[in-house]
Amino acid sequence: MSDDPGRVRGALDRVAARLLDASVYERVGIAVGSTGLALLIGLVVVAAAGHNPLLFAQQLVVGSVGSTGAFTRTLRFTTLFILAGVAVAIAFRAGVFNIGVQGQLIVGGIACVLSILWLAPFVPNGTLGGVGLTLVGLLAAVVAGGLYAALPGVLKAYYGANEIITTIMLNFIAIGIVGWAVDGPLRPEDARSVRTEYLPEGVGLPSVVFSDPNFSILGLGLALGVVGVVAVGMTRTSFGYDMVTSGYQASAATFSGVDPQRTIVATMTLSGMVAGLVGAVFAIMVQGYFIDPSGIGTYGFDAIAVSLLAANNPVGVVPASLLFGALESSGSHVQIHSDVPVQLIDGIVGIVVLFVAAPELFRMLAKRTGLGGEKG
Repeated sequence: MSDDPGRVRGALDRVAARLLDASVYERVGIAVGSTGLALLIGLVVVAAAGHNPLLFAQQLVVGSVGSTGAFTRTLRFTTLFILAGVAVAIAFRAGVFNIGVQGQLIVGGIACVLSILWLAPFVPNGTLGGVGLTLVGLLAAVVAGGLYAALPGVLKAYYGANEIITTIMLNFIAIGIVGWAVDGPLRPEDARSVRTEYLPEGVGLPSVVFSDPNFSILGLGLALGVVGVVAVGMTRTSFGYDMVTSGYQASAATFSGVDPQRTIVATMTLSGMVAGLVGAVFAIMVQGYFIDPSGIGTYGFDAIAVSLLAANNPVGVVPASLLFGALESSGSHVQIHSDVPVQLIDGIVGIVVLFVAAPELFRMLAKRTGLGGEKG
């Protein structure tokens, strides 16, 4: 019996060592295998609950890519997941846990809407004015999201605060304050639902290729552009190298002349800037106004699983987001066209998230705790 703890530790060390030595391709392969296994278990659960698993699987496919409307809906969710996933990946790659993307996108979204509404009376009507206001809204969201994320970065870098706790707390603060504002002083008198005023005519992303008023291929292009910029910045620049070094080896970063505290703050700020952009795209492309934050999808939280599925690689976030976008899109379709209860659908998505997140989370934990012989 006395050898049991040592055997468990040895087994954990071996698993951790293998995961720590895994290449990016192997980590992506593990994530893809985990996703396939999770979906298979989900189908077994559906069958055990007395429903037809083949019909359920068919409805998942039809609800995500079975028609032009379903496909554009999938692309809409994919666009938001790409931006949110990149925001998480930036921090995770640098060894910082930004769990506050949901709050940062809320702050970015409301900043986007307010800046547009406040400036609209001073801008001439027409296409040119609408484009100008759209750019102002995007910029305001980036700045607001970055500043909101910089706060937990400062607390971590200079005061030793746990960024997981602070970012989670800031999520609730953003939801509470913005929710009060949207249901109070920012709510129009004639509004039947909790929302701000509508964005002025001309503000938005035009529907190109697809006719869906809630999706624009330009929004997807913007998200892919962010992926490219972040991927190049993190792998081809000295700042990207400093981010990773400061997150995992602060002493080595200091020895090489890098200010680890400043770099941690910069990392969180950059992560928050991308998160703020999620809120802007949601407000401009999808809604046309801003709603009660509790009614916004959990993009910031789901993005954690998206990033982990992509092995925290910005480029890998794209296919991972497509998977989660398809699952999100097919969920409502399955509810309408099958007898599978919504709770079961949510449970299957939860199984996917759990299976995807577990290997990568264990790997990150091993880096921090020294499992597998690594001292982080």
